[in-house]
Amino acid sequence: MNDSRRVGILGSGSYVPERVLSNEDLEKMVDTSDEWIFTRTGMRERRIADPRQATSDLAVEAGQRAIEDAGVAPEDIDLIIVATVTPDHMVPATACLVAERLGLRAPGAFDLEAACTGFVTALITGRAMVAAGSARTALVIGAECMSRIVDYEDRASCILFGDAAGAVVISADAPRGEILHTFMGSDGSGADVMKIPAGGSRRPLDMVALEERLNYLHIRGNETFKFAVGKFRELVERQMHALDFTVDDLGLVVPHQVNYRIIESALKKLDVDLDRIFMNLHKYGNTAAASVPVAFDEARREGRFTPGKYVSIVAFGAGLTWSSVLLRW
Repeated sequence: MNDSRRVGILGSGSYVPERVLSNEDLEKMVDTSDEWIFTRTGMRERRIADPRQATSDLAVEAGQRAIEDAGVAPEDIDLIIVATVTPDHMVPATACLVAERLGLRAPGAFDLEAACTGFVTALITGRAMVAAGSARTALVIGAECMSRIVDYEDRASCILFGDAAGAVVISADAPRGEILHTFMGSDGSGADVMKIPAGGSRRPLDMVALEERLNYLHIRGNETFKFAVGKFRELVERQMHALDFTVDDLGLVVPHQVNYRIIESALKKLDVDLDRIFMNLHKYGNTAAASVPVAFDEARREGRFTPGKYVSIVAFGAGLTWSSVLLRW
């Protein structure tokens, strides 16, 4: 990690669509119940984008709010990264579309795909570029329209996901939220655990793929649970070891909003109290790359960050991938 320049968070913003898809709504769509969903996931409802909205529309809303919160002008942003698995198009990058609509002036712009780990990985990437002097002020966005790739005939997966966008502005001049430690990892042997089988160069989308519903997300739940619990614990312990601090120094953990039972199991192994973790998955479900930045923005606006304490951000997802960021507020 290049420490030539200190990098912190200037501001944050988030956006969720208006439409609410509740557990009761899902009862009318698939063979499930509110009790079954909540008991196994902790989710009550999720947000669904309007048919006229694309991922870039959600990203623009979150990005605009982050820029305003940071107190910078659009022309001050010289790098934009959008983490998403649901881009508007295969080409061009959604980041280019968002940059144009936000009025940014010829910034570096690209998309990053690491599934639910995407935003944290994008934040690490943006931080490294600012620290190295390749950019001064960066806008990092996680945005998803997961409802476009979820199979609403598959009760095991359709209950989990929602649509949202979250963003942060990072800069070498930020007076708070200094990023102190980052980490990334992957294990490609688990690539089949979470996957959209068709739509890429390996299996182009055709009528057969559509008939077999291979254009939707497929998940092996039990393997996902074990992987997520283990990685959650490992990432936080790695941060504590790297900076030599204890649970008492940890102000808040902002994890990928994946499943209440996963988060609860990991915390028990870490001996971290539930009041030191921020969760909003009961309102939004799993919003993939948008999950962490939306939670981060809500936690900050609710005053959950303690000055001088560490904030641990952890994520894990398809790939398999995992990443973490530790900052001091």
